[in-house]
Amino acid sequence: MLPGVGVFGTGSTARVLVPLLQTEGFEVHALWGRSEEEACCLAKELGIPFHTSRSDDVLLHQDVDLVCIYIPPSMTRQIAVKALGIGKNVVCEKAATAVDSFKMVTAARYYPQLLSMMGNTLRFLPAFVAMQQLLVEGYVGDIQVCDVRVYGPSLLDQSYGWTCEELMGGGGLHIVGSAIIDLLSYLTGTRAHRVHGLLRTFVQQNNLIRGIRRVTSDDFCFFQMLMGGTGSSGVCCTVTLNFNMPGSFVHEVMIVGSAGRLVARGTELYGQRNGSKCEELLLADGGGVGPEAKETPRPHLQGLSSMVKALRQSFQAHEEQRLWSQGPVASAPTFEDGLYVQTVVEAVKQSSSSGEWVCVEIMSQEPDPNHNLCEALQRNKN
Repeated sequence: MLPGVGVFGTGSTARVLVPLLQTEGFEVHALWGRSEEEACCLAKELGIPFHTSRSDDVLLHQDVDLVCIYIPPSMTRQIAVKALGIGKNVVCEKAATAVDSFKMVTAARYYPQLLSMMGNTLRFLPAFVAMQQLLVEGYVGDIQVCDVRVYGPSLLDQSYGWTCEELMGGGGLHIVGSAIIDLLSYLTGTRAHRVHGLLRTFVQQNNLIRGIRRVTSDDFCFFQMLMGGTGSSGVCCTVTLNFNMPGSFVHEVMIVGSAGRLVARGTELYGQRNGSKCEELLLADGGGVGPEAKETPRPHLQGLSSMVKALRQSFQAHEEQRLWSQGPVASAPTFEDGLYVQTVVEAVKQSSSSGEWVCVEIMSQEPDPNHNLCEALQRNKN
């Protein structure tokens, strides 16, 4: 028995996700959109029986036991925490801030029997699953360097919205870089302890966004991470994200070690050991994965398809609709991973402002919302 699904979002990911869920046997009972018109239009297109612009109508729907949240980051925490609080399993995208992520972690810890996973689909992409297994088996030896390049067209929406605003979670670092940060942690089995970054917004206005409106989210980002052990025993990572590139989408992740290298180009995996004259194709593209989407790069599309298959396997292991098995989704990022990723993102932003290396310190307790006011009162008292 598979749980009934409620989907939050009407963007490109939701348009691909719903048919994938339906193909795997999930029934999508409810759809939420920011407006009734948006929700109604997509619900009719995808054959979803119920639509609404009221979040509680989806969360309290009697046939919904699994909630998939693909909405602007600034809204994610509120829906995810409430969903867990009323007994729903949750798959969701990133939050907007580390504080929001911490609140999601707290809710997930309070309801450990419920599924709570971040929707980073790259962990499920077959090329990266194979890469991670080969790294464990020692294909490259001791991991030394990770180098990532992601180049593509603009991430901005057709009209002014959250993708234009850095504070609302827009920009290449937050939208794409967060998935890369999580992926590198998954592949190497380590976490970043120091970062250094540079963010730029080259396109601040365009034909659709102009006048008093200005884009504040980054369209170029370069950052470095020192991961794992300190000194020479750690892993050095460099990530370049450029979303001013017309033409074909470039997605390349290379890991170099003492015995060789592995590189994932798009959805294919290549490898070359030291002493070999040429690289070998280790995993070819898996072919069709269902509905194609121009706005969804192929690595994310295939990863999303594999994630939905893993969800089906996880829930199919139990007769009770709400119960799930850890095995099929063991590699999925948790809300704790989401907090780590958001902490790294904010450290990179801080480094870009200061020009210095920044230590990654993961939040262990929620900060006092009146912290700044309390400090000001204390200074006045003294």
